[in-house]
Amino acid sequence: MAKDKRKGGGKGKSGKKPAATDLRELLRIPEGERVDLSSYDAAGTPGGPRNKEEGVAATARMGERLADLQERLWAAGTAGDRRRVLLILQGMDTSGKGGTVKHVIGLFNPSGCRIKAFKAPTREELNHPFLWRIVKALPEPGEIGIFDRSQYEDVLIARVRELVPRSQLDRRYGQINRFERSLAEDGVTVVKCFLHVSYEQQKRRLLERLDNPDKHWKFNPGDIDERALWPAYQEAYEIALERCSTEEAPWFVVPADRKWYRNWAVSRLLLAHLEAMDPQYPKADFDVEESRRRLLANP
Repeated sequence: MAKDKRKGGGKGKSGKKPAATDLRELLRIPEGERVDLSSYDAAGTPGGPRNKEEGVAATARMGERLADLQERLWAAGTAGDRRRVLLILQGMDTSGKGGTVKHVIGLFNPSGCRIKAFKAPTREELNHPFLWRIVKALPEPGEIGIFDRSQYEDVLIARVRELVPRSQLDRRYGQINRFERSLAEDGVTVVKCFLHVSYEQQKRRLLERLDNPDKHWKFNPGDIDERALWPAYQEAYEIALERCSTEEAPWFVVPADRKWYRNWAVSRLLLAHLEAMDPQYPKADFDVEESRRRLLANP
């Protein structure tokens, strides 16, 4: 990815801000590219609106179009179309995974969404291959699935905390790629967003939680211990992004220091993928005119 896609407001080579329609290319990590997260501006707004006010308004305007496409996807699923969407959200603590679910998925009809937040594996889950719990949570045809954390925890925290032998860990990247390829072949559009928050912004957000009694429930003293491992987590993310950004399931780096941009960008990425899928309402499998005649014939 060219440097101009990473820093500041994301101006292109022409010096002009790229069109929002280019966001998939603007934020995407090309397959096989070396990733250095320090070169990505977590406070940048590549391809986005000029400010928070415009960004919030633009996100709201996307709601009607997203809802329409979701309904069409759901309707197509009732007629045998196996396609569905899986949004994967990964990021350091305070990057806004939960906030993204709240603000972006709130634009959809919740009855057509399947949301799963992955916590530490249970004893039962540990008795199965690491992808077992992921498979159980996949969206059904016509649905939009949202993963708050995902299979990538098993190459992130597992790497930083050395929870499995390195040889086993290294095999997992290939397993994940094969798994995501199989999803794509089965009609799943995988949208993987790394919410990129800066070290400084994370500290500010943690302090905000400590300073507000209403936010103490969101604070875990263990977050401070995890923060001490920031360099190791950044390296683990870089390796995962490098090895698992594929043609079938690319990674998108979404700057997350500005919440309004994060929400706009994820909404825009979902909209672009749904528009590319272009789901259609199924044709009636019954005689419409005959049904109309019968209905009108009844008092």
